[in-house]
Amino acid sequence: MTEFPVRVSARRDEAEAVFSLELTPVADGQLPSWEPGAHIDVAVGAAGVRQYSLCGDPADRLRWRIAVLREPGGRGGSEYLYQTACSDAVLRVSRPRNNFGLVERESYVFIAGGIGITPILPMVSAARAAGARWELYYGGRTLAHMAFAEEIFNYQQARLLPQDQHGLLPIADIITDHLGSAIYCCGPEPLLAAVETEGALHHSDVFVERFVPRADTAPCGAFEIQLASSGEILHIGADESIADVLDAAGIGIITSCREGTCGSCETAVLAGEIDHRDSVLTTEERSCGNTMMLCVSRAKSDVLVLDL
Repeated sequence: MTEFPVRVSARRDEAEAVFSLELTPVADGQLPSWEPGAHIDVAVGAAGVRQYSLCGDPADRLRWRIAVLREPGGRGGSEYLYQTACSDAVLRVSRPRNNFGLVERESYVFIAGGIGITPILPMVSAARAAGARWELYYGGRTLAHMAFAEEIFNYQQARLLPQDQHGLLPIADIITDHLGSAIYCCGPEPLLAAVETEGALHHSDVFVERFVPRADTAPCGAFEIQLASSGEILHIGADESIADVLDAAGIGIITSCREGTCGSCETAVLAGEIDHRDSVLTTEERSCGNTMMLCVSRAKSDVLVLDL
């Protein structure tokens, strides 16, 4: 990723196992602009790079806010930040990217599970500012595990539904009660899958964001890619990704997560049939077949022609 430094100007415990970091420029000047739904990559030492949603005020160009769910048994990224991201520490981050942008609608339904509340917070603020109708359904294991509950507790349109008191979020009822609204959801995979399935039944506009890749057990076959600029053909083995082969060939591409969740390696495809395996593109975008994520997606045809 293309990195630049930011300083941790404040750290706060937001809920059980969740802490927020306020990030400010290291030098004079402003931070890059962003819109609701955007995330940044954060370098996390030997664990690599992790993506965190910006959950502060997009109008504030001097401060960013992210929130981190500490997972001691996870892949190491959150534990690295828990141990090192103290006040005045310097982190390396990317410019904001947005695969979860807020479309203009008259009404919205926001559904959040656990740490998935983070990209939803600025969306709620934007919907309120635009005068749109909106409702928020926010679930978590217990109220103590639900970050930023105090910020949204007094919103009449917000429903905080901890699982120990209310059970799982009633996805079917939520969607059928709000037909015609744009539905935005972020949270654990079972929640996202339920919202996508129920939304498809009612032809609802559903937008989700994943920071953990979808499980994909489809077999991998070999294929070839052709670079449109030079005509060069490269072989992609069954156990190789397009991104890895391009790296080995000295062809520079931008990558970050290497899991199909961040969108940094999205590349235009000029010919061929794509086997999409990312967690970013919508069903409509996949059916168009115009772009693919080079780190995980593959080919259904013998050759893909890439705009490289």
